[in-house]
Amino acid sequence: MGWEGEKVQRILASWLIGGLVIGMSLLGLRYALPEHNKKKKRPIRVYMDGCFDMMHYGHCNALRQARALGDQLVVGVVSDAEITVNKGPPVTPLKERMIMVSAVKWVDEVIPDAPYAITEDFMRKLFDEYNIDYIIHGDDPCVLPDGSDAYALAKKVGRYKQIKRTEGVSSTDIVGRMLLCLRERSTGDSHNHSSLQRQFSHGHSHKSEDGGSGSGTRISHFLPTSRRIVQFSNSKGPGPDARIIYIDGAFDLFHAGHVEILRLARGLGDFLLVGIHTDQTVSANRGAHRPIMNLHERSLSVLACQYADEVIIGAPREVSKDMITTFNISLVVQGTVAEDNDFQKDKQNPYAIPISLGIFKLLESPLDITTSTIIKRILSNHEAYQKRNERKAEGERRYYEDKTHVSGD
Repeated sequence: MGWEGEKVQRILASWLIGGLVIGMSLLGLRYALPEHNKKKKRPIRVYMDGCFDMMHYGHCNALRQARALGDQLVVGVVSDAEITVNKGPPVTPLKERMIMVSAVKWVDEVIPDAPYAITEDFMRKLFDEYNIDYIIHGDDPCVLPDGSDAYALAKKVGRYKQIKRTEGVSSTDIVGRMLLCLRERSTGDSHNHSSLQRQFSHGHSHKSEDGGSGSGTRISHFLPTSRRIVQFSNSKGPGPDARIIYIDGAFDLFHAGHVEILRLARGLGDFLLVGIHTDQTVSANRGAHRPIMNLHERSLSVLACQYADEVIIGAPREVSKDMITTFNISLVVQGTVAEDNDFQKDKQNPYAIPISLGIFKLLESPLDITTSTIIKRILSNHEAYQKRNERKAEGERRYYEDKTHVSGD
């Protein structure tokens, strides 16, 4: 019995040791798995700031590039007071600019009232309180009134990364287009009006005739590419049972009013399809000076908005039965605040078919802002904006004259 007892003890000891080895192996394997390591890894947080005044697709593309350099993008929106001191009066107040930036699909967090220049105190706050790893800016120089680099401190500590500037548009350029409209309108020349609209669409230059230097006022540098549209587009379409909401319009000078009505529309279904009218349609319904932004520019601005799932580039003004069937549209909506919201009085109501089918709804617009509102802000204070643009236009001119190729997208 003694021998058999020792044998049983040896077997039990072997099992115990074997079990411990297997257990330790499984434990080590668990900690070696990518899923476990991923939980411990802190996301890379990047910061980008800006005025984002007259926000356009160039701003959105900068945010897209910045987001690609990290896992989370925190955006600082400069205060109205700081913009006024450093650049002149902003066209859109901070509240509207916050709405615009927060709605961009690549933005994770927004900081209001950010300083125009990165001070040492604010930089430390970014690193310590917001856990920022890198500060991002475009390859175009950002110079303070005293001539110093606004991002010198971030560069000094090695926490600065650069992205490629999106060419073809700037807030200065857009304000210039509206000021040019004012000048053309005062001549009363209908030929110039239609010519100007074509220049907005095709990117020609307008020559000065007021005894100036003769250097042309740039209308647009924009060169649309299929790659840029793909970068801004969503990869997923609607599911088979998705409730698809449709809204259409010009979406010219994409503003906070547009964002808020898209937000409401998106909340009514699973997928928001946005129809963007052609330049010719907009011009025919809203005047020869419109649109300020051409079709591709307007399309990119809408695509960058998190509430828009898909756009129809060059949508017809009339919503037909065939269109409703093709896109499986469940509901067509419009906002109460719009440039041409008296469509029901038209002999050819563009929404007659969805109304007859009982799938049309008028939404109460959260903000009383239209494209005309933005234009009036410029024209009512055009002298101040003219001076601001003259100062900034010189920098724009030097940028395009001295620019070299920078890789990136």
